[in-house]
Amino acid sequence: MLKQLQIKNYALIDELDIEFSNNLSVITGETGAGKSILLGALGLILGKRADVQTLQNKENKCIIEGLFQIGEYQLNSFFDANDLDYEIETTLRREISPSGKSRAFINDTPVNLGQLKEIGSYLIDVHSQHEALLLNSTSFKFSVIDSFAGHSDKLKQYKEHYSNLAESKKVLAELLEEQKQSKLDTDYFQFQLDELLEANIKPDEQEQIELELKTLSNAEMIKETLYQSFLSLSDEDDSLLDKFRLISTELNRVREYSKEIEAIAKRIDSAFIEVGDLASEINSIQGTVIYDSEKIQILNERLNSIYALQQKHQVNTNAQLLDVQQQLEIKLQGISSLQEAILEAENTVDELTKKVNLVGEKISTKRKQVIPKLQKAIIDLLYLVKMPHSNLLIEIDSSDVPNQYGLDNIQLLFSANKGGDLQELSKVASGGELSRLMLCIKSITSEHIALPSIVFDEIDTGVSGEVADKMGTMMRKMGEKMQVISITHLPQIAGKGHDHFYVYKDERAGLIKSNIKKLNENERVDELAKMLSGAEMTNAAVENARELLK
Repeated sequence: MLKQLQIKNYALIDELDIEFSNNLSVITGETGAGKSILLGALGLILGKRADVQTLQNKENKCIIEGLFQIGEYQLNSFFDANDLDYEIETTLRREISPSGKSRAFINDTPVNLGQLKEIGSYLIDVHSQHEALLLNSTSFKFSVIDSFAGHSDKLKQYKEHYSNLAESKKVLAELLEEQKQSKLDTDYFQFQLDELLEANIKPDEQEQIELELKTLSNAEMIKETLYQSFLSLSDEDDSLLDKFRLISTELNRVREYSKEIEAIAKRIDSAFIEVGDLASEINSIQGTVIYDSEKIQILNERLNSIYALQQKHQVNTNAQLLDVQQQLEIKLQGISSLQEAILEAENTVDELTKKVNLVGEKISTKRKQVIPKLQKAIIDLLYLVKMPHSNLLIEIDSSDVPNQYGLDNIQLLFSANKGGDLQELSKVASGGELSRLMLCIKSITSEHIALPSIVFDEIDTGVSGEVADKMGTMMRKMGEKMQVISITHLPQIAGKGHDHFYVYKDERAGLIKSNIKKLNENERVDELAKMLSGAEMTNAAVENARELLK
């Protein structure tokens, strides 16, 4: 419910602050006084696009703010989904700067126009005399039947199952597409893996081969160097071992005369033993160094094979090659388990399809049961608003596949004339007829569910007298269950309002401004009298106005 609407610097409006009740509020005024401007401002906080030309003062920004009571509309999920703070009294605000930049807010949190439009659709339904689109909307047709059927719990259950089914079908489609692609990839991955497995790569193999090749390639030089070292240590006249032996003999002769000499003699003896060991090891190593051209060829071939695999897989080490091998194994395992995932997804789709069909059939049965009563209720109301020959047919047949509304397709056929052929609304109904039909449908629907606030924008165009009076009565009855705002030019409807607002123009400092005020009882009598008789009020018009207000 719209509790308060504030408008600053919009079109002919300098500044307005309007408080609405939760019943029927009527808005009247002279042509061009600004009734349509109010709707334009309201449209901005409902997500319509802004135009900088609507700024009255081009140097200041325009601000439209609406305060809504939203406790009855179960909108918590919208606030959660959009990461917004839920408040029972929620504010929608729109700001337009002189540069044309527009900003939107829900409870002071910036939002985009899509979010503003979505929440606006839950809060206010603006219906004009020329707006027949809603009556042709599949969503609207089903909402009318379902509200009359009173199976909101079943609908909620169906929508949950249907949403889960749609998501499961999407997952299955993705898995099947992945499987299709995997069939092309399997042979390629397997070939690469087999090649690596056959190569039997070892983590540190490359470094070992490179070192061994380096040794083999320089075998002759290494062997010669080791041999000369061995000769220098022990196998030549005047070798290092001979010199150590001679020094040891000489020092042993005098070691008893000094502790220092004895210590040195011991160290010389140790060095003599160490040099002997070194000579022995060098000789042993020298004997193992052999130039082997066949082994060099084998090692080169192995190393070239490793280099080729590294280049193929764009890596630099054997450790990285082994990582590639592991990844290929994981991919192939994933492909082999894909069929399992597909079977599981198919089972989920089958299970959810059964649930959708089970709940959908119950909804469909209930719809077909209430259609005759709903048709009669609408036709009876059409009779009251002077459309006695109207006929209405709601056709439901089974859908080939489940849809967001259930297992049904729906069609609304209408004829306003006696004996006329039933056809789609858009082909047979005039604007005035559509308006009365919409009013009748909304009147019935409001008795069963909490509807958004509804704004009727001169839907009484083309009617008068008793028809207008019946329409006004219907609106007032609706206003006892929900908020209704009616912009009207007919006194019969204006007199039915619980509250009456009057839009007028006045001149300030040479500028025309639009304004609005809530009329008291006497002011309402005067306004209705003017609407009945024109600018010149007659006593008869005043008395008639008082009768209308009774």
